Amino acid sequence: MEFLVRGAERIPSPCCGKDMLVIGTKNRKAIDHLGQGKMYNIRRLRCTNCCTIHHELPDFLVPYKRYELECIESVLTNPSNHIVPADNSTLSRWHGWFHKFVDYWVGCLTSIVIRTNQGNIPLDFTSAGSGTALQRIGRLAGDANGWLARIVRPIVNINLWAHTRSAFIVQ
Repeated sequence: MEFLVRGAERIPSPCCGKDMLVIGTKNRKAIDHLGQGKMYNIRRLRCTNCCTIHHELPDFLVPYKRYELECIESVLTNPSNHIVPADNSTLSRWHGWFHKFVDYWVGCLTSIVIRTNQGNIPLDFTSAGSGTALQRIGRLAGDANGWLARIVRPIVNINLWAHTRSAFIVQ
């Protein structure tokens, strides 16, 4: 089954904020919480100013991840009590990915809050010793359902999402 994904609003370039033009589409696969693969047809956009190419991902997809955001969030929130049909190596990689990037994401979100004058941040807020990874992220994004989407979207939209693809694993 294939789904067509189209944003309704004007999408500024995450790099420079200028307009972007649609240059085509790309199929993007994702696995849902039932283990069923879905195909999403997403738009490819090019910035009219800096000529960078971006893909218009819906909120329920995470860049470079092959499962829908809801699955990943469920596993990270409840490691021993979830119904996501993924093998143990995938679950382990998600946990490793989350713990590897949590400090970076806290820094990105803190920077966004400061840049947009959305409030004051306590000095000990971003320190690694101030709670678990989920607690630290929860202080910025909340801990209700959808917390992972509230992290991913702003970081992607200002072009700070770290590239996590690799062709091989280096040890």
